[in-house]
Amino acid sequence: MVLTDGEISLRPIRLRDQRPWREVNRRNRDWLRPWEATVPPAPPGVPVPHRPTFRQMVRHLRAEAHAGRMLPFVIEYRGRLVGQLTVAGITWGSMCSGHIGYWVDREVAGRGVMPTAVALAVDHCFGTVGLHRIEVCIRPENAPSLRVVEKLGFRAEGIRPRYLHIDGAWRDHAVFALTADEAPEGLLNRWHSRKPGAPDRSDTSHK
Repeated sequence: MVLTDGEISLRPIRLRDQRPWREVNRRNRDWLRPWEATVPPAPPGVPVPHRPTFRQMVRHLRAEAHAGRMLPFVIEYRGRLVGQLTVAGITWGSMCSGHIGYWVDREVAGRGVMPTAVALAVDHCFGTVGLHRIEVCIRPENAPSLRVVEKLGFRAEGIRPRYLHIDGAWRDHAVFALTADEAPEGLLNRWHSRKPGAPDRSDTSHK
């Protein structure tokens, strides 16, 4: 399964992505560190968990995908791996919800890659997978990520204090959400209509 819009694609992560994934991650280490999840200190006597290898990470993501709890993608721009997007925490039953996390190569930031990737993922979750609600949690200091949800019209729901362990400490996160009925035109269509220079589609745009 590949989700594509122009030069931007999402596809499932695979073991042979190790070399390009490591290269992009290494180059962006300092840029990504303030926003990456970390493991809190272990209680006395409890072994400190090790950071998983790339192969361990992919096997875990694929196992979660097979169990219906996750959709792990890599982001490609002009055929090159430039980031990662994961729909995680998928819950069925009366909730039908999931949350999205992502990162992207600094070299392609500002080119619309991440809003397009998120829009592709959300449309897939709503239209094909059958989810009702998608959530994105972002540190209030992460201005580029906040611009992504703003461009796509996610609804702000408030702050979750000390929500996730990020960059060595428990950090507050702003919560943004969208339900399927709030984007009947499709999120990708909404994003295209809001791009600079897009034709006026005020008669069909989301209010």
